Order: sequence, then C-alpha cells, then structure tokens
Amino acid sequence: MELGKPPPRPRQPEGCLTVAIRVPLRIVVLVLVVPVRMAWDALVVTGRFLRDTVLRPLGRALQWAGRALFVWPFVGLWRYVLVPVGTALAWLGTVLVVAPALWVYRYVLTPVGHAVAWLARGAAAGLAWAYARVLRPIGHAVTWLLKGIGAVLAAVGVGVYTAVAWLVRYLLVVPARWLYDRVLTPVGRAVAWCVRGLGWLLGVLGTGIGVALYWTLRVLFVLPALALWRWVLAPVGRFLAVLAREVGDALGHAWRIAGRISRAVGRALGTLFRWIFVEPLRRVYRTVLTPVGHLVRDAVLRPVAEGARVVGRAVREALAGARDTVRQARADFRRMLFGEPRQRAESNRREPHGPATRTLGSSTTALTKD
Repeated sequence: MELGKPPPRPRQPEGCLTVAIRVPLRIVVLVLVVPVRMAWDALVVTGRFLRDTVLRPLGRALQWAGRALFVWPFVGLWRYVLVPVGTALAWLGTVLVVAPALWVYRYVLTPVGHAVAWLARGAAAGLAWAYARVLRPIGHAVTWLLKGIGAVLAAVGVGVYTAVAWLVRYLLVVPARWLYDRVLTPVGRAVAWCVRGLGWLLGVLGTGIGVALYWTLRVLFVLPALALWRWVLAPVGRFLAVLAREVGDALGHAWRIAGRISRAVGRALGTLFRWIFVEPLRRVYRTVLTPVGHLVRDAVLRPVAEGARVVGRAVREALAGARDTVRQARADFRRMLFGEPRQRAESNRREPHGPATRTLGSSTTALTKD
C-alpha cells in the first residue's frame, strides 16, 4: 500500500435491482457515448494539428511583427534620441540652474544667514538678561500675592461648604431616608409579591397551552411527515440515488471503452494513411528527390558558393587596401600641415626615480655602510 493513499472502501452488497438496472443501462450508454467520444478525439487531433502547424507559427510571426513594429522603434527612440536629449538637458540644467544656484547659496545666502544668526543670538541674549533681571522678580512677587489671596479664599470657602453641607443633610437627606425606610420599602415589597404571583399564574397557563399545542402539532403534522419521509420519500430517494450512481458509473465505463475503440480506429486510419500516402511519398523522396538534390548541390550550389567566397575575399582585400591608403594619405596630409609630432619620452612609471633601491647586499645606515 502506498503511503498517504487512503485504503479502498469495501464494496457494499448489491441487490438484484441494481444488477438488473446496470447491464442494459451500460449497453444503452455505450451505444450513445461511442460516437461522442470518437467526435471528441477527432476534434482533439484536429486542434493539436492546427496548433502545431498554423497557430504556433502564426503566433511567432505575430510576435516578431509586433516586436518589429512596436518594440524595436521604441528601443531605438529611447537609445538614440531620448537618452542623448536627456543627457544634453541635464548638462544644460547643471550649467544654467545648478551652478548659479550653488553660487548664490555659497556667496549670498550663507553670509546673510550667518548675519541673521548673529543677530538672533544677540536678541536671545538680551531677552535672557531681561528675563533674569526683570521678569523673574516680578513673577515671584505676583506669586506670593496670589498665594495669600488663595489662603484667604480657601478659609472662607471651607466655612461656606460646612454650612451648606449641614443644611443639605438635615433638610434633604434625613427626610428622604425616612421616606424610603417607612413608605417606599413596604410599598415596593407588596408590588413585588403581586408581580411574582401574577408571573407564576401566567407560567402555569403558558405551560398548559404549550403542552396542548405541542401534542396537537405533533399529531397533526410531525407524525404524518415522519411517516411520509420514512415510507415514501426515503425509498424513492434511495432508488434515485442508485439510478444516478449507476448512470455515472455507466458513463465512465462507456467513456473509457469508447476511448479504446476510438484509439483503435485512429490507429487503423493512421496506418491506412501511412500506407496510402506517407510510404509512397517517402520512397519518392528517397529514390528521386534526394539524388536530384545531391546532384544540384554538387554541380551547382557548391561551385556558386566557392565563387561567392572568392569574390567576397577579393572585395574584403580591396576594401582593406583602400582603407590603408586613405589612412596613410590622411597621415601625410596632417604631417604636411602640422609637421612631425613630438615623440614622448618613454618612462617606466612603476620604478621610482632617484637613488637605487635597497637590497640585501647594500645598506644606507652609518653602522653597516661599506
């Protein structure tokens, strides 16, 4: 058993009704499905042939045409127009905008900013002196005065609060508490007892009515519906389920058998097509076209190719000689106008100039000098 594969379900025992339905149903479905499967296989083969011979080359041609019409022009426009223009605009912006702005910032705005910062530091120092020498003593005096006024107002407020609290306690709280304890509590208890009694009575009446309705609905609706489900709908559903399962199995079985029949018919037709068309064409190609092609290649194409290579080699040599002649003439003309160019002194930049370098056999110190 493979790992991760669920075990096969055990087959349930089947009745005679299932077997009686299965055989004629499979025969009928097979007769109906075979033409459909053969038509489907023919459409699949036709579609694959069209895809390989028509659609794929057409798609490649459309891709090449789209690249030639849209991609390559935009690439050339970007590479040979927009990039040089952008580089030129960037250089102009650097020369006309960035360099003047940098000069203005360095030689105008920076000195003005330093002067403004010096003035701001002087003003801040003056404000700090005024705060320390003038505003802080005035603030301390005002704070001391406000503390005294606050203490007086606090004492007056405490006295007023005490008087108001005593009046509220004996004019409102004590009478309200007496009214709650002596009047409202007994009345509320009586009302709660009446409500509990009324609730118990309603509960008893509701329970009786509910029980009566339950049995009425059970006898009138539930038991008939249960009998209908158990003795009518369930057997009909089982029959329909068996019929649907058998139809599905018959369709799958017929589709597989029709595939095998279609494959056999396709192979027979392919073999017949190969015997009638492919084999004669292959023999004609092998016995007639191939020798003629070899004769044309050896007698015509190879000599023409050799002649084309010789002509091309001669043209390349002529072009190289003309290029050397033009280069030499340009050098002679430049030498005639400007004279011989000065020869630069060759120097080995990797070796230092001056005294010889140290070696193991020589020294420049006073103790080891020879």
